[in-house]
Amino acid sequence: MSNLKVFVLMAGLTALLAAAGQAVAGQSGLVTALLLAGVMNFVAYFASAQIALRAYGAKVVSAQQAPGLYAIVDRLRQRAGLPMPTLAIAPHAQPNAFATGRNPSRAVVCVTQGLLNTVTETELEGVLAHELAHIKHRDMLLMTVTATLAAAISHLAYVAMFMGGRGDEDDGNPVAGLLMIILAPIAAMLIQFAIGRQREFKADAGGAEISGQPLALASALKKLDAAAHKVPMRLEPAMAPLAQVNPLAAHGHGVLKLFSTHPSTAERVARLERLAFGAGAAR
Repeated sequence: MSNLKVFVLMAGLTALLAAAGQAVAGQSGLVTALLLAGVMNFVAYFASAQIALRAYGAKVVSAQQAPGLYAIVDRLRQRAGLPMPTLAIAPHAQPNAFATGRNPSRAVVCVTQGLLNTVTETELEGVLAHELAHIKHRDMLLMTVTATLAAAISHLAYVAMFMGGRGDEDDGNPVAGLLMIILAPIAAMLIQFAIGRQREFKADAGGAEISGQPLALASALKKLDAAAHKVPMRLEPAMAPLAQVNPLAAHGHGVLKLFSTHPSTAERVARLERLAFGAGAAR
């Protein structure tokens, strides 16, 4: 179901790009915006690990520097059938974690010092298994493609606003074009966030499968969410979606949920508890 929702959202984002291109900038504007967004995100994709580590102030650690962390990740990645990722620790008091890298063989798993100081070993396993699930599902590639389409739509709106609209023809409805300039970037952002939320749900389920302890991950998510509301983290907002729990702001309710980069922790915990109950009933 999660994969189906992501497929539908990606199809909607692609259709929105095509409609925006025709309404706002014509065929040439559509191609230009897509190429520009593609180049930007191509660079970001291949430099994603370095960019993320620098943004979080993280340092790569060896097995000798963090033997306990290394041993847990090594054990979990073997269960997941993944190569050993590079490990890093960020000097933040807020407990959190993220994974980055363009493919499994070049993946990086980063945890904050606050995470190592806050959670139990079984909860740490759940958190790390979640990040390994992101790597296994190649979410970095998916989110790069999503960001490319969303950025192309935003570029189209920018071109139309500052360069006068349709580039190769003057016909069409000007009101529709104006609405597209205003609404298309917002719609693209909402779809991008929705895809991100679906990938978090899938990584929770994948992490529970890898670790075999969905309740440990649920317990860790509660601690991470509580700390995110109490312990500040200085971070560029663009880097917040990488983290396992939103490190910068409380989750919204109602309509505000549409603008959240992460699902609500309560819903994530509820799904993990249902997974644990189902596994227990099956046994």
